[in-house]
Amino acid sequence: MNRLLQYTIGIVFSICFMIVLLFTSVEAAVYWVPGYFEAEYSKYQVTDAVSMTMDDLLEVTDEMMLYLKGKRADLHVTTTMGGLEREFFNAREIAHMEDVRGLFLGGIAMRKGCLLIMAFCVILLYLLKTSFKKTFPRAVCAGSGLFFLLTAIVSFIISTDFNRYFILFHEMFFKNDLWMLDPSTDMLINIVPEGFFSDTVFLIASFFFLSVLILISICLFVTHKYGKNAD
Repeated sequence: MNRLLQYTIGIVFSICFMIVLLFTSVEAAVYWVPGYFEAEYSKYQVTDAVSMTMDDLLEVTDEMMLYLKGKRADLHVTTTMGGLEREFFNAREIAHMEDVRGLFLGGIAMRKGCLLIMAFCVILLYLLKTSFKKTFPRAVCAGSGLFFLLTAIVSFIISTDFNRYFILFHEMFFKNDLWMLDPSTDMLINIVPEGFFSDTVFLIASFFFLSVLILISICLFVTHKYGKNAD
């Protein structure tokens, strides 16, 4: 019974760890990759679509990313477009981005919550005198492998019709139609076209799957090395 409890706690730990890695992968893709937005804007000729210089566009992007992380109070950003100074985002876009920021901040809060649960799990495992060379790595492998498999299946399904699941995602997490932007009036849809979303999702998935593979490899190595002698 004690061993079953240890494995259960270890699996809970690993699932929380996977969630932390997932949200960290999202953050890494949009905040940590040098020159990512500039490369994407060049790839999809975004500066031509919005009649802006690359420097001005990147400045607007920086302000938007600060807003999403809660480090900027509002999204009223003034810039130069087509030689004229104007606000980049209109009222509809600002209202939509309030909901988007809610998702970002919710993800950050969930990551913090998972980190607290992970710390609690480690304390419980220590009190239960769990072997951190045998039982714990096996439990982490089991939980991580299950989460990885489910995530891979979902990613494959999404890749078969990205546009369909992109719409489904918005219908699930947004209670209005503000996300249905018009390219003739809304600048946001021009700076983040569908191709940009596809590239970003692929980058996030790459970060996540690589991190999980490294974690599972470490656990398998520890289990193989200490499995026969530990406990």
